[in-house]
Amino acid sequence: MAKEMIKGNVAVAEAAVRAGLVSYFGYPITPQTELLEYLSARMPELGRAFVQAESELGAINMVYGAACTGLRTMSSSSSPGVSLMCEGISYIYGTEVPAVLVDVMRGGPGLGNISPSQADYTQVVHGGGHGEYHLIVLAPASVQEAIDLTGEAFYLAEKYRTVVVILMDGFLGQMMEPAVLPPFKPVNMESPDYAVAPKEGREKRFLTSINIDAPTQERLNIRQMSKWEEITRNEVRYQGYYLDDAEYVVVGFGTCGRIALTAVREAREKGIKIGLLRPVSLSPYPTEVLDKLAEQAKGFLVVEMNNGQMLDDVVSIVARRAPVHFYGRMGGMVPYPDEISQAIDEMVNSDAGPELDGRAKWLELMRETIGQGA
Repeated sequence: MAKEMIKGNVAVAEAAVRAGLVSYFGYPITPQTELLEYLSARMPELGRAFVQAESELGAINMVYGAACTGLRTMSSSSSPGVSLMCEGISYIYGTEVPAVLVDVMRGGPGLGNISPSQADYTQVVHGGGHGEYHLIVLAPASVQEAIDLTGEAFYLAEKYRTVVVILMDGFLGQMMEPAVLPPFKPVNMESPDYAVAPKEGREKRFLTSINIDAPTQERLNIRQMSKWEEITRNEVRYQGYYLDDAEYVVVGFGTCGRIALTAVREAREKGIKIGLLRPVSLSPYPTEVLDKLAEQAKGFLVVEMNNGQMLDDVVSIVARRAPVHFYGRMGGMVPYPDEISQAIDEMVNSDAGPELDGRAKWLELMRETIGQGA
């Protein structure tokens, strides 16, 4: 199929339609609003359900109800909106029904701004809601990858009866790139056996996340942990570049991983043996890959558009076998390749010991660079 220029938000929306999305519930918030706006016309055009809810709280609970039918449903939002959805996400997870959520991240905390950020990493990857749960989190780095992962998200949500989040920053949601949209899949209106939808000759189904009896709740938690072990074994996704002989490794996801690749290629041209690990599944994380790299690398550089949220995960996996440096931009600022190139040079020339986690030195650099207002 021919490529077409398409904006990230619109691409994800159309990819969801073509994947067989039956119902969408959402609330406007920049920088994801084009996704909702596109579906407001597209879904009714195809005879499918679109509802602009009264709030993010309403939207995620509508998704919860639709998910109990087993049919393909989703919502989308941005950082503070996702914060409001966290209780509902925990309910959906606890009920073990499939749903997809798109989070197009923006600057924060608080209301923040509408500029691109990766500050939702901790909230989404480590669960912003109550209780004990793990979400599948997929982080695209291009419009094409966002399209491909949208179809994958519905497949994974249904396979494991869980919540899958497509985590992308406002930069990716707003930019346009040439990409290929997938063919239409048939819309499946047949509810699975576990669902609440009526089916002739079958007893009523009751789906709930309320387990008053503590032993029952514990059994549910153990079953969900066992499911997560299966997901961790089978659903890790990542992209590696120049890792075979890498003496240094840059780790970055989404837009930061994409920008970092330019800096890594420039460093290779200068003779530095450096590679890039770009996690595509942030949860489950490519822990085994990073663990093996820690046996060969002299140093790691984590690059993020936040204050080092993934950095903590990398430090725990590397476990002081090599120093872990950090370079980040916050508040909606996007790093340039030359900034990352400078951070690579500093890592290569550093004599830091393996106890370094990089954040303190980075913060000192930021204060000096940004000025007295910081």
